[in-house]
Amino acid sequence: MKKKRIKSALAFIFTALALLIVFFWSVNTGSLKVSGTQLFRGLFIKYDEMVAAVYNLRFPRIIISMLVGAALAVSGVLFQAVLKNPLTDPGIIGISGGAGFTAVLVTAFFPGLFYFIPLAAFAGGIAAFLLVYSLSWKGGLSPLRIILVGVAVSTMFAGLSNLFNSMNGENLSGVAAIVNGNITMKTWEDVNIVLYYIPGCLVISLAFAGRCNLLALDDKTARSIGVNVSRVRILISLAAVLLASISTAAAGIISFVGLIVPHIARIFVGGDHKLLLPYSMILGALIFLLADTVGRTIAQPYEVSAAVIMAVVGGPFFILLLRRSSRYGS
Repeated sequence: MKKKRIKSALAFIFTALALLIVFFWSVNTGSLKVSGTQLFRGLFIKYDEMVAAVYNLRFPRIIISMLVGAALAVSGVLFQAVLKNPLTDPGIIGISGGAGFTAVLVTAFFPGLFYFIPLAAFAGGIAAFLLVYSLSWKGGLSPLRIILVGVAVSTMFAGLSNLFNSMNGENLSGVAAIVNGNITMKTWEDVNIVLYYIPGCLVISLAFAGRCNLLALDDKTARSIGVNVSRVRILISLAAVLLASISTAAAGIISFVGLIVPHIARIFVGGDHKLLLPYSMILGALIFLLADTVGRTIAQPYEVSAAVIMAVVGGPFFILLLRRSSRYGS
């Protein structure tokens, strides 16, 4: 037990340090370079023109990357707890697709509702979640059936979003950013929107840690100790959909973060959600910021979106998990 606690503590420490290193790497990725000392002085002591440029051009993107990565990772953990399916990811089962489609519609037709786009995305995410559940139900919920129906629903919504984007000549930058998962032109206004929603939702998710552990039990066992399993599943599902939807509204449709991070996190901290959820936040922020930073450097002076990087890495990861998880073939 003591060794396990030490291992978990070291995992938190080293992951946090890795996030800090990637943060400074991301800050200095581009034509403008600032040292750690210069950055600190420019932010807190004396105005520095280079630091100001970095602050306005790169910091919004970095902050959104970290918050979105944390939110998608936690959403994946929650979905996997609710569905008892380690192959679940909000992008794979269609939640991100539904949220992205409604965010596209609101962005195009009601741009004045800018601050309410995450709520519209949440409505789309809920609709997609209900659609996947209803189409997957056949005397019960098969994990593989959920995946297959989710992929179909996700593809349908992605097609609708791309169709709408093409019909508008791909000239609506906000729509194109959501469709393509592009966070290049994010501003502090975008950061403010994300800050309104994601931190509070992450705190709420931490409160579900104990209930997520109870869901790992057999339903009859959980009910025998006084747990209202259906209500707990609904509440946790709503939190997971909300996190995925807000992330989609902020950064576009991103897949595989909610799949990869929970699996890596369980290797380092185990399956206890009281550790798994907070660690997944840090690891999710690290992985998505790393994907965005790699995308900015791998093809300079051009950029590859973080969504593409995650798809390239996550696709083989998903296939590997699917091949190893033979018991989900029912």
